[in-house]
Amino acid sequence: MEEKTLVIIKPDGVKRHLVGRIISRFEDRQLTIDKMRFGCLTKEMAQAHYAHLADKPFFQDIVDYMTSGPVVFIVLKGENAIEMVRKMIGTTNALEANPGTIRGDFATNKSQNIIHASDCFAAADVEIKRFFNEASLTSVKQ
Repeated sequence: MEEKTLVIIKPDGVKRHLVGRIISRFEDRQLTIDKMRFGCLTKEMAQAHYAHLADKPFFQDIVDYMTSGPVVFIVLKGENAIEMVRKMIGTTNALEANPGTIRGDFATNKSQNIIHASDCFAAADVEIKRFFNEASLTSVKQ
């Protein structure tokens, strides 16, 4: 099934000039950019995006990191896009990410892990709406 998913190339990925290399990996897997924009997360946007971690001791560090510089927001679409992108980016802890994954190849530490990707249909729908202010569903009708 063709799906949409959200990817955010985080401040460290933008600062290290990895945007093109990351996008190429997605395009090599026949994922299509549906929407893309460059911008900065506000403190409020970062807090809303990571609200599920608000009770964790590292919550403020994540907010500070995500607001430390510009990011690239991308809506990708393609067959089984959510699962494919999650496998391509690797585990959240970049120190445990396999070589060949985006985090395994580019991330340099546990907390700054280059990229975010929606982990399920529901999250993709909420996140696309949050960052692109639209009511599009993650499933694309053909």
